[in-house]
Amino acid sequence: MLALGTPAPEFSLPDFSGTVVSKSDYAGKPLLVVFMCNHCPYVKHIIESLARRADDYLAQGVGVVTISSNDIAYQPEDAPPLMAKLSAMNTFAFPYLYDESQAVAKAYQAACTPDFFLFDADHKLVYRGEYDGSRPGNNVPVTGESLTAAVTALVSGKPIPAEQKPSAGCNIKWKPGNEPGFKTVG
Repeated sequence: MLALGTPAPEFSLPDFSGTVVSKSDYAGKPLLVVFMCNHCPYVKHIIESLARRADDYLAQGVGVVTISSNDIAYQPEDAPPLMAKLSAMNTFAFPYLYDESQAVAKAYQAACTPDFFLFDADHKLVYRGEYDGSRPGNNVPVTGESLTAAVTALVSGKPIPAEQKPSAGCNIKWKPGNEPGFKTVG
């Protein structure tokens, strides 16, 4: 996992319509970066709640971006036209970006969908962890309490606990030979 205090890696990615969004667009404000996709049951389980919570975070001055890094040759449901549909269906008030090269997912050390990274106004990592304790089929209500507690602490200037539970979800669908740690021979 990316270490707390790590500066947010750069990104400059298109959304599903081709509009490019960069980390620099959020200079001087806290930033939540969420790696997600369309097909994952864990994302589907929280997406309505996440869209509503993100509206609250935006109202508190926290920038929010979501990024899909999945290999669409392997998982066609995660292609940009279907990203647009998911965004419209859930009335996203934040960009949903496409990381075709998967370089941004690697830079963030994203492992699954959903995977959450919260940075302070200086873009230093303060939280990387779960949305809440709910998982598909575990009958725990979807509340967003873990992430929301971190956002609330951040915007109110309170410390965020260093002990954080990692996200759970579907593995990022890496392009063949692009898996983290994969070394080409020759």
